Amino acid sequence: MPIRQLPDTLINQIAAGEVVERPASVVKELVENALDAGARRVDIDLEEGGVRLIRIRDDGGGIPPDELPLAVSRHATSKIGSLDDLEAVATLGFRGEALPSIASVSRFTLVSRRDEAEHGAMLQVDGGAVGDVTPRSHPRGTTVEVRDLFYNVPARRKFLRAERTELGHIEEWLRALALVRPDVELRVSHNGKPSRRYKGEDTLFSDARLSETLGRDFAEAALRVEHAAAGLQLHGWIAAPSYSRASADQQYLYVNGRSIRDRSVAHAVRQAYADVMYHGRQPAYVLFLELDPTRVDVNVHPAKHEVRFRDARLIHDFVYRTLHEALADTRAGQAAPAVDAHAAAPLATGPGGTAADAPTAAWSRAMPQSHLSLRVDEARAAYASLYGTGDGSTPAVEAAPVMSRSTVEPGPAAAGQDHTAFVPPLGYAVAQLHGIYILSQAADGMIVVDMHAAHERIGYEALKRAHDGDGVRLQPLLVPQTVAVSEREADVAEQEAATLAELGFEVSRSGPQSLILRSVPALLAQGDTEALLRDVLADLREHGESRRVRAARDELLSTMACHGAVRANRRLTLPEMNALLRQMEATERSGQCNHGRPTWAHFPLAEIDRWFLRGR
Repeated sequence: MPIRQLPDTLINQIAAGEVVERPASVVKELVENALDAGARRVDIDLEEGGVRLIRIRDDGGGIPPDELPLAVSRHATSKIGSLDDLEAVATLGFRGEALPSIASVSRFTLVSRRDEAEHGAMLQVDGGAVGDVTPRSHPRGTTVEVRDLFYNVPARRKFLRAERTELGHIEEWLRALALVRPDVELRVSHNGKPSRRYKGEDTLFSDARLSETLGRDFAEAALRVEHAAAGLQLHGWIAAPSYSRASADQQYLYVNGRSIRDRSVAHAVRQAYADVMYHGRQPAYVLFLELDPTRVDVNVHPAKHEVRFRDARLIHDFVYRTLHEALADTRAGQAAPAVDAHAAAPLATGPGGTAADAPTAAWSRAMPQSHLSLRVDEARAAYASLYGTGDGSTPAVEAAPVMSRSTVEPGPAAAGQDHTAFVPPLGYAVAQLHGIYILSQAADGMIVVDMHAAHERIGYEALKRAHDGDGVRLQPLLVPQTVAVSEREADVAEQEAATLAELGFEVSRSGPQSLILRSVPALLAQGDTEALLRDVLADLREHGESRRVRAARDELLSTMACHGAVRANRRLTLPEMNALLRQMEATERSGQCNHGRPTWAHFPLAEIDRWFLRGR
C-alpha cells in the first residue's frame, strides 16, 4: 500500500483513542476547558452514565463566533503559542486535541457567548463532519453537548461498562477536582435528577471541602502538612496511620493544580509510612505539590495523567522527608491536630541536656535485649520535662489516680510537693487487664494500652537513635566477592559509587557485567548482601536513591525490640505502667507498634455514659 495522507476525520478518531477512553475522559476534558476559561460554576448533566448525553455548561469567558470552527480543529488552542509557552504550561489544557477528538466520535454541539456579544453562536459536528455557525440565544459562557458517544465507533462502544460503573468513574474524577478547586461550584445531575453538588467556597484547600469529598472520618484523622524548600512547596493532608485503606482509593496528588499519578512520589509516600503502616494497608492523602512550571514537563501523556520532573530525585527526597517528619510527631495521646512537619517543638530534655526519651545504657546494643526494662526513673524525668510544674517539681507517677468528671490527679506524693490538676495525654494507670492491657484514667475518659506493642515501639525508636548516632559501620570482606549484574546495573554502580559508600557498600567495577564487593554494612553482614546490593541498585536506577539498607537495618532492630519488649502475663506495678505511659507520650510514632498495629485506644466519658444510658 502506498504512503498517503490520512483524512482529518480518521486522524481525529485515532487521537480519540488516546484522549477519549470513556465518558469520564470527556467530562474531564470539557470541565478543564471551562476552568481554563475562568468558570466559577459548572453544571454537568448526564444520561445513561454519560454514554447517551454529556452536557457541560459554564459561566466562563466564552468563545467568539468566528473561532468556533477553530475550536474543533486539530492543534488549535488559545493556551500556548510557542515552545517557551509549552515549557511553562500553567493551564490544564494546551494540546488542542480534545474537542476535535470528542466531536469525531459523537454528535457534538458547541454553543458560546462572549460577555460583550449581543447573542451567542452555535456549531454542530456530527461524527467529525463540521456544520455552519448559526446564531443562538445563550447566556455568557459556553455549553458543550456530547450525544451518543462512540455511536460511529462500535468497537470502542462495546468496551464501555455498565451505566453505574461509568457514572462512578465520572464521580471519582469530579471528587478529585473538587478537592483542588473548592472555589468552583460543581452541580451534577444524572438522568434528569440532581445527584451531587459541591458549593463554591472563597478559601482554597478547605477543611470543609475535605470532609465533604472524603468523609468525616478522613477529615478527623487528617494531619495538615505544609513545607517549602529548594523552590518546592508541599501542602495538604495525610491521614494518621490509624486511618488506612485496603486499596489506594484515597490517594490524591496534584502538581501545580493538575491531578496526576506519579510512581516516584507514590514510592516516597509509601516509604514515609513504612514504619507505621500495617502490612497490606494503604495510606490516604491529599497532597498539593507546587513548583516552577519549567521544572516539570506536562507534555508526556495524551490525557495528561502523568508528568516528568526535571529534578525527580530532589522531589522524591523532599516528599519523603516532609511526610516522614510529620508522621514522626504522631505520638500516643495526641489527637489529629493541624501540624507543620517542620515546625514541631524539639524534644524536651531531661537532666544533663539529654533527650527526655533518649535511651540509657539499658537501651544500648551492648545490653542483652531480654533485659530491656521499663525505666521508671527515665519516665519521671520525661514527665518533669514535658509536664513539670513551674517550680520544676515532678508530679508523682507511682500512685493510682483518683478520677472525677472534672479532673484527674495523681495520688499521694512526697510531703510538701504541690501538684496541679494537669493530666497528661494518656492519663494515669489504674489496672492491668488479663496481663495484656493497661487501663488508664484520662481527663476525659478511659485509655487502653497494649503494653507489648507500646513497649516494642519505645525500644525500636531507641535502638534506631542509637544506631543513627553511630552511622553506618562498614565490615570489610576477608575475600572480596564478585557480583554478576546487568550492564545497566554496573553503570549505575559506577556512577553512584559515593552513594553506595554512604550506604555501607564499597564497590568497584571489574567488567562490563560484574562488580567487586569489598565491604558491606556491618549490621547486615550475615544476610544476603548480594541481593541487597542488587535491590539498592534497582532503587538508584528507578528513583535516584535507596533506603533498602535502612529498611533492612530497621527490620533487624524491630525484631530485637520485639524480643525485648514486655510479654503478656507479666505483672506490672503501677509505677511501671505509668512509666510506660510517659515513655509513649515522649516517643515518636508511638501510636503504632513496629508492625503498624495500634498501641492505644481512647474511650471518651460521653461514650461510656451512652453504654449505660446515663442522662437519658
